[in-house]
Amino acid sequence: MADTHTSGSGQRWSNRWLFVLAAAGSAVGLGNIWKFPYIAGENGGGAFVLIYLVCIAAVGIPIMVSEVLMGRQGRSSPIHTMRKLAKQSGRSSRWSILGWMGVLAGFLILSYYAVIAGWAVNYILASGSGTFTGASAEAVGQSFNEFLASPIELIAYQTGFLALTIWIVGRGVTKGLEAAIRWFMPLLFVLLIALLVYAFNSGGFDQGLAFMFDMKWEAVTPESWLIAMGQAFFTLSLGMGTMMAYGAYVPDDAHLGSTVVTIALIDTFIAIAAGLAIFPIVFANGLEVAQGPGLTFVTLPLAFGQMPLGSLFGALFFLLLSFAAITSAISLTEPALSFLVEEYNAKRQRVAVSLGIICWVLGLGTVFSFNLWSDVTFVGGLTFFDTVDYFSQNILLPLGGMLITFFAIWLLPRDLVDKQLGIEKAWVSVLWRLLAGVIAPLCVLAVFVSTIWPLLAGLLM
Repeated sequence: MADTHTSGSGQRWSNRWLFVLAAAGSAVGLGNIWKFPYIAGENGGGAFVLIYLVCIAAVGIPIMVSEVLMGRQGRSSPIHTMRKLAKQSGRSSRWSILGWMGVLAGFLILSYYAVIAGWAVNYILASGSGTFTGASAEAVGQSFNEFLASPIELIAYQTGFLALTIWIVGRGVTKGLEAAIRWFMPLLFVLLIALLVYAFNSGGFDQGLAFMFDMKWEAVTPESWLIAMGQAFFTLSLGMGTMMAYGAYVPDDAHLGSTVVTIALIDTFIAIAAGLAIFPIVFANGLEVAQGPGLTFVTLPLAFGQMPLGSLFGALFFLLLSFAAITSAISLTEPALSFLVEEYNAKRQRVAVSLGIICWVLGLGTVFSFNLWSDVTFVGGLTFFDTVDYFSQNILLPLGGMLITFFAIWLLPRDLVDKQLGIEKAWVSVLWRLLAGVIAPLCVLAVFVSTIWPLLAGLLM
């Protein structure tokens, strides 16, 4: 059972594998299932997958290790962990702003994530009831547009999804987070395998395999490397305090390096498997490979609607999406929740409900961005949803990731870092500092600059 006689939150994951599953659940989200397969296919297939694995090793894993390391050392919420570590290291207390940035980013992302996840929940019911069986492309597209145009429907599904998330996190680490992970992650794997078997027999498996894995080096550009680095960073839930918050619950005897590598491998496996489940079905029906919501909520329902047992497997696919979304949403809530519980010595359930209400209200801006406020734009012509998404994903997360890694490598005492990582040889320590303290932050900086430059250029012109 969890050790409840320790400092900070006083809670621990019951074992290493529960942390692995929880962190993998945080990493596996909506973006994994539609975004990675698409960008892999468009940027060189197997060549891109190799580049992505290099970026996971050079960018994702070092930054995740840094976050988890700091979380385990601080044994508190991200904000209190940064305060504590800054004091231990003789650094300015202003470094706690990194904790605030992570908490804010996670909270902003959750506000719109709950809305998008609500779409997946709605599509479980729509697919299972046979709404898309034999439907034309126009009918499926119109159905999606009508759904987005109804704020009442969007709010209903947003509310249900957020309520489930808050109920789970309000129950604590053992009864809430662990219990949910024990159920959702195995079910996610089972659903994914079922969809893979279905896709294998769809008649388009060879095309899907070629789309994702043929070595198309001619399609690889400098931008492909930036895309791979960005995906490696974002897919692992870095920069938002989640891994620091989860790291606070990691048992002392867990080896951080091998644990984080395992998480990254599970995340990558699910992303690749999702592609092998999705694209054969798309190709078997002669449909276009679209990106993002178009693929998930228009192309795939159309494909399932044309296939035998399509209603059943369509419902299973959106159930898979919903499970991936709930495990990510749980992790997005934890940094803010753990801070408020510690700061005010408040009851976890009460804080969870309060956070849920604030998040729900903020999420209304995202709901209305697709209907009532669709013509309301801010800087750069972005809607409310686009603005919140851009600020959190493209500014707060990369900055947070870079600075957290910088702090962990260059400002924490070297012997403390080596002890946490179990490093005993000097050359390993030097190699680690080069990888995590120089290469990883520079890679994220490159992604950060390339992402915000078009917006800055547009504002300056």
